[in-house]
Amino acid sequence: MAEMETTIAQDPVKQFSVFIENRVGRLHELTAMLAKHNVHIMAMSTLDTTDCAIDRMVVDDPDRARELMAANNFFFTECEVLAVEFSDESKLQSIFKAFYEVEMNIHYVYSFISRPRGKCGLVLHVEDTDLALQALNNRGFKLLTQRDISR
Repeated sequence: MAEMETTIAQDPVKQFSVFIENRVGRLHELTAMLAKHNVHIMAMSTLDTTDCAIDRMVVDDPDRARELMAANNFFFTECEVLAVEFSDESKLQSIFKAFYEVEMNIHYVYSFISRPRGKCGLVLHVEDTDLALQALNNRGFKLLTQRDISR
């Protein structure tokens, strides 16, 4: 368990929260720009608000995505998130039970668009990353690093 936690701490999964004006085509501009430069969106969630949309995403090349968004006037923040891989939807209850047992709040969760070998994956933002790692490791779940996500 300690080795997995060290690996994740050294290579955490990066999430970008991109603030996109509510106008037709702006999300398309973002995704087209990333695709043109061979940056793949691996997981994504969009929250619409009155003034803008917040697009949360995990990409396979965060350094390149950061450069591109900054150079093209996309305003964003960046944080570390947990990414857990599992075999199928029947494991969701076990993932959430791990957090329930340690009395941890989940701020938000969204799924990967695709994972290798037909595996499922979730992106999680939680109140205590270290405790979450321990809880998921105790249940035998594979926690992903940014290297696992990169192509």
